[in-house]
Amino acid sequence: MNNPRMFLLVALLALGYLIWSQWQLDYGPKAPATTELAGSTTPAASTVPDVPASADTPVPSAVPSAVPAPATEPLPPAAETAATIPPIVVTTDLLRVEIDPRGGSVIAADLLEYPLQPKQSERVRLFDTDPARFHVAQSGLVSSGQPAPDHNAVFSAEKSEYVLGDDARLEVPLSWTDASGVSVRKVYVFERGSYVIEQRQEISNNGAVAWTGNAYRQLQRVPQLVDRSGIKGYTNVEGYSFNGAAWYSPEEKFEKRAFDKLAKEPLDSEITGGWVAMLQHYFFAAWIPPPGETHRFTTATSPHASGMRYIVRTMSPSIAVAPGSTATTSAKLYVGPKKQDYRSFFSFTSELDEIAPGLSLTVDYGMFTAISEPLHWLLDKFHKLTGNWGFAIILLVLFIKALFFKLSEAQYRSMAKMRKLQPRMAALKERYGDDKQKLNQAMLEFYQKEKINPLGGCLPMLVQIPVFFALYWVLLESVELRQAPFIGWIQNLTAPDPYFVLPVLNAAAMLATQHLTPMTGMDPMQAKIMKFMPVVFSVLFAFFPAGLVLYWTVNGVLGLAQQLVITRRIERGETAAAAAKAK
Repeated sequence: MNNPRMFLLVALLALGYLIWSQWQLDYGPKAPATTELAGSTTPAASTVPDVPASADTPVPSAVPSAVPAPATEPLPPAAETAATIPPIVVTTDLLRVEIDPRGGSVIAADLLEYPLQPKQSERVRLFDTDPARFHVAQSGLVSSGQPAPDHNAVFSAEKSEYVLGDDARLEVPLSWTDASGVSVRKVYVFERGSYVIEQRQEISNNGAVAWTGNAYRQLQRVPQLVDRSGIKGYTNVEGYSFNGAAWYSPEEKFEKRAFDKLAKEPLDSEITGGWVAMLQHYFFAAWIPPPGETHRFTTATSPHASGMRYIVRTMSPSIAVAPGSTATTSAKLYVGPKKQDYRSFFSFTSELDEIAPGLSLTVDYGMFTAISEPLHWLLDKFHKLTGNWGFAIILLVLFIKALFFKLSEAQYRSMAKMRKLQPRMAALKERYGDDKQKLNQAMLEFYQKEKINPLGGCLPMLVQIPVFFALYWVLLESVELRQAPFIGWIQNLTAPDPYFVLPVLNAAAMLATQHLTPMTGMDPMQAKIMKFMPVVFSVLFAFFPAGLVLYWTVNGVLGLAQQLVITRRIERGETAAAAAKAK
């Protein structure tokens, strides 16, 4: 087994992984067209409400027999049943948010620091009411037989537009009042420099009887649209990033579920100190209940004329408000990037973890998390030193090469010896022809005589494979690299190289590496495939983000340089030894 075979194996593994991922996206199980909701089982003696078997509006925990239960059929969105009410627009230094007075739902959120495309005024919109991109953050109250404003109730607002000025804090109040004397004040609180929106629901009971109910908060959306057409769609990194629901609990830690699995594997758990979220490439939204309260986390599906919508919800314990009293329930809504701003140079704790425990796990590296997280931390430190993410990638590759220098040296020494002995190995192959058994025995004896380990060139590569894949996911998931410029013609590391310079350089490095690599013992078909690999990779890399191609190209060039140095060193040593022996 030699290095070309190992390289071919790595390439085939990577290609197989991409094909499998695309197959899952195109032909994997799809969500059913019928409504299914979590919550068919109610724990005994629980203060957390049950969830109905259908509907995007929940019911409270207890329903008195004298009062009919709310309908179990889903209520259609208000926009489909009544004239649209103009939204309340809130602008801060980081967000432009629209709040619908119907329900007090957050129906639009533009991330002002993230252009949709470089040098364009349009910003990334995380929440949207467009049916094709529907994604909203809803909240409300439910009660058994008593008035309570859910996310379809109409609230009134003092103003239609709010702007965060010189103050560091901005409150946006909405109010709802019922003839029974129950009133609710829903307040959104925005702070400068923060993607966290605090929400309070203040329940005042001016009636004659006690009010009891529950507060709920939910994220509802359709799957994100991703272009998967042609080879550009095949190499679109958004298609490989997780898109679905996620949640966290101190006991089970981070869990996620793709949209097509939510109906088959619904969530229904009582959790203290957790959160629920909807994830997509680079960005996410999350409802974060107070850490000391036990909430019921559930998922749901809700069919609409525009398609299936998916829901992840938190429901509070029962709230009781005596006549003449007021009660407040609160939660936090995060809407922003998966950005990991580490608190100090040597700290692994990010700002996301300070917002809520485990929130940084929304940066999902999959099975490579244990390796990817330290690599991201290193990449962040190199960026602080250079001020450029492209140079940070180069420094990271240099660091990894230095870390594995001894292993790589053993690999290239083994390859250099194999290359030197190629004529003798070819002679053995010619002598034994098609007799595989005798050829293998002769090759084994030859290896033993020359003190060559045929696996010496494979082990170092096997050790480095997890690191390479882990770094791939770091570059894929790091929002910090999104639209980041490098130098010259590369002004966006997350877009393909516009002039294909890096793919061509990578192909040249691969061709030079092939020239130095022994091919003896390789099947003719394998040899042909190896000759085409530089072409295949250069075509694929022409459509991959420049940051990924930069990493692979620098890694290949450094590997080639190291191989050249070691090969020439061995050749000079053998020449000197032969000259000394001749004397």
